[in-house]
Amino acid sequence: MSDEPDVVGPTFVDTNILAYAFDQSEKKKRKICEKLVRDTFQGESNSYLSGQVLGELFVVLTKKVANPLSKEKASTIVSGFINSSRWKKINYDHTTVRRALIDAETINISFWDLLIAETMKDAGVNVLLTENIKDFDKVRWIKTINPIAT
Repeated sequence: MSDEPDVVGPTFVDTNILAYAFDQSEKKKRKICEKLVRDTFQGESNSYLSGQVLGELFVVLTKKVANPLSKEKASTIVSGFINSSRWKKINYDHTTVRRALIDAETINISFWDLLIAETMKDAGVNVLLTENIKDFDKVRWIKTINPIAT
């Protein structure tokens, strides 16, 4: 049995999965997430991320991992995603924010997670790779996959 998840089709990749690909303190998670990231950079996977996730990634890599990276190193990593033609970048606008505000009235999760969910909906992507299954499972139009579940 393989350690990697069997993911087919377009997926949105959450910040935590991207961060584990560069986190030296989480060896097992890093191995799995590195492969997921590399597969997209090599054109073997169809993955999406948003400007919000790119910003979050910089903060996580410089402040929240056990061994924070320098701002220069984190900037290089984030820029690699930005500059890659293989990673599809999607973003939200004011109508997306409005829908997330409406969702916040009935779905009890972080507003920032709701914004990711609505951004995914705008792009027609309904599969999310995330460690945060507990919250995103509350969003009915998203299929969540935790590729690092043990």
